[in-house]
Order: sequence, then C-alpha cells, then structure tokens
Amino acid sequence: MDKMPQWADVVLIPLISLLLAAILSALVILAIGENPWAAFKLMVEGALMRSAGWGYTLYYATNFIFTGLAVAVAFHARLFNIGGEGQAMLGGLGVALACLYVPWPHWSLAILGASVGAALFGALWALIPAYLQAKRGSHIVITTIMFNFIAAALLNYVLVNILRPVGAMDPATAKFPEATHLPTFRDMFSTADNIMFRGAPANVTFFLALAACLVVWVLIWRTRLGYELRAFGHSESAAQYAGISPVKITVIAMLISGALAGMMSVNTTMGESERLILNSTEGAGFIGIAVALMGRSHPFGVLLAALLFGFLYQGGAELALWTTIPRELIVVIQALVILFTGALDNMVRMPLEKLFLAMRKGDA
Repeated sequence: MDKMPQWADVVLIPLISLLLAAILSALVILAIGENPWAAFKLMVEGALMRSAGWGYTLYYATNFIFTGLAVAVAFHARLFNIGGEGQAMLGGLGVALACLYVPWPHWSLAILGASVGAALFGALWALIPAYLQAKRGSHIVITTIMFNFIAAALLNYVLVNILRPVGAMDPATAKFPEATHLPTFRDMFSTADNIMFRGAPANVTFFLALAACLVVWVLIWRTRLGYELRAFGHSESAAQYAGISPVKITVIAMLISGALAGMMSVNTTMGESERLILNSTEGAGFIGIAVALMGRSHPFGVLLAALLFGFLYQGGAELALWTTIPRELIVVIQALVILFTGALDNMVRMPLEKLFLAMRKGDA
C-alpha cells in the first residue's frame, strides 16, 4: 500500500517545498533591507499583470518546458541527463542550418524543418554519452557535463570561423530570411485598437512546447516504449528478465531527451534572435533539471513548474530594475527550490507519510 495518496506526492509535496523556499527567500530579502511582500507584489505585477510581462514569462517558460521534458524522459529510464545545455546549443546549430540553407516559402514549413534540425542535432549530441553509458559504463552525469563544455567550444568555433558573415565582428550567423521569421504573440493577438505583448519575445513556439508535453505524456504512459522506459527505470534487473534491452532503452531514452533539449533552440534562435548567437541557451538546460524535479517528471507538472520558473525569471528582472535587490537573488530562490524539491525531498515527504499513515489508522 502507498504511504500517501498520489495527489499528495504530485501536488502537496512540491507546494510545501515551494513554500519553504519562499519563506527562506523572504528572510534573505529582509536581510538585505527590502520588504519581501513589496518585492513579491512587484514580481507579480511585472510578470503577470501586463501582457508584455506575460510575454516574457511565457517565452522563458517555453525554454524550460523543452529542457524540463528532456530531463523528465531521461529520469523515467533512471538516467540523469544534465547535458541539456549543450544539446540545446547544438540544436541551435541545426536550426541555423535549416533556416539559412533551405529556401522555405513560409514560416509554417520553416518551423517544422527547424524543429527536425534542432531535434536531430540535439539527439546526436546525446547519442555519444548514451553509447558510453550503455556500452562502456561511463556515468551519464560525467559525460553529459563534459559534453556541455565541448558543445560550447564547438559552437564558438563554428560561429567564428564558418558561419559568421564576412566583415562581421559578432560571433553569430547572418539574419535568417524573412520567410522563416515566426509570428510573435504581438502579431497573433494584437488588434488595431489594442497592442498586446508589446516588445515581448513570446512566439508561436510556445504552442509547439505544449504539443511536446502532450506527445511525451502519450509516449510515457500510452505506448509500449514508454512502459519499457518506466520498467527499466524502476528495476533494471526485472526489465532485463522481461526481455528489455538495457542498451536499447538507454540509447533511445537519451536520444529522445537530447531531441527535446535541442528543440528549445527553436524558441531562442528562430523565434527570438532570428539568427544563431553564442549563449542563447542562458542556462535553460540546467533550469530544466529543477523543472523536472518539481514537476515530478510528469508533463503536466513540468508545464506548471516551467511557468513558475518563467515567472521567477521575469519577476527577477523587474526586481533588479526597480529595487536594490540584485537579479542574482532569483538564482538563490531557484537554488532553494531545487534544494527542497530534490536534496531535501525526504524532509517534507517523511512527515507527510507519517501524517497520512496516522490518518488511515484513525479511520480504521
């Protein structure tokens, strides 16, 4: 018998962890001489009360949905893919090649081609760590960490020496053709009388991220491959006894994970910059780990956690702009969320389990 209801594990524990992180964050804000309640109100107003704020929040959330799903898929197979940053970098290269060298007639076709390019490059960058784990026993955490640095160096070389336009000083590609430019939320939702999402980079890629959530849910809980992934994650020896190949599952899980991380670059490279630049990932690959942890590796949970972190990112920018609170405080809040949802999970879980067991005994 489960020690607590599933809804408590999925909803209650993350909420309590978030509350504890918020309390500690409030104490930090107090320590630097600011009002925590005023800071929270400013974050809400800047991130949620204006369409432009929502545009930035959803833009960041789009990145975190893809990287969170990437980590979540690997988690189900008991693999800790922390190479999403590098996979997203190389995914951006796939986007750039698709946009620069294929004459797309319309953005609706270009986004499909760019998504395939991003997924392919991201998956290929995850393939080598997957092979090393499956065949050589090299730990996936170590190899994916190292491949983040290799990806950054490789992308820097390609941008500076191969794709940079003649005479340009920026380590970036040329601007993508106009036919590949994606509709922004401002283009989609504004009217002649009401300009919405003014200046915000949110674009149609957000709906691609929502579709990715649905596809991952179907994959994990409605397909044979998803069952094999989860079975392998629960018990490798039992999965082998059932005829599931560890090598096959490891490689496939990492390929899917890398593809999802790579697709994040459609948002940053094609949707926002409209060219490939250095550092476009901005740490989103690492934030995906926290998103997957908080979302309990479920696509719906990942969506909610990505929205939360999008709010933190945009709200943190508002704090840095209008108060003496440094933007780095948002990194502290993120670290506290990761701490309570990951490393200190049992600190919340064990008292709740005892509480629910006591309630059951009382009912009996």
